[in-house]
Amino acid sequence: MDPFWIAILKRQFGAAVDMLENALQSCPAELWSARIWKEDSEPSKYSEFWYVAYHTLFWMDLYLSGSVESFAPPAPFSLDELDPVGLLPERVYSKDELLIYLELGRRKVHDTLETLTDEKARQTCIFSLGEVTFAELLLDNMRHIQEHGAQLNLFLGQEKGTASRWVAKARSEKG
Repeated sequence: MDPFWIAILKRQFGAAVDMLENALQSCPAELWSARIWKEDSEPSKYSEFWYVAYHTLFWMDLYLSGSVESFAPPAPFSLDELDPVGLLPERVYSKDELLIYLELGRRKVHDTLETLTDEKARQTCIFSLGEVTFAELLLDNMRHIQEHGAQLNLFLGQEKGTASRWVAKARSEKG
């Protein structure tokens, strides 16, 4: 792949990860299990701060793998997120656990982009969202991270009165 495009992808993908990290770092203990949005019906644990962060990290990891078949998240995480009925994890994951997962994801972003070839970028990937090229999956992944990072930061802004600052490009060359 053209190094020009790889450098841009690394900076922007890394910025999305940095924004998510900022939200995790900024979340006080009393808001860790708070619902970031209120449902019209029964309250849902799927909207708790920690779960939205975990969901984002799980799918970042999976999409960077390019395939469900060979994917296995690191311990203590499981494949429950893939269950069609929507299984929640057996317990609330701690901030430290999710920050470790985020760092693993940041390295995986870097390594994936460092080794990205034109052939790999054009490879067809099949997920619940349909068939996409790996390149498009990378962009979808980046948008997914940014979407949930923004939701978490908006929630913190509403609840704490402050939110993380915008990250224009990755803080590190490692993505």
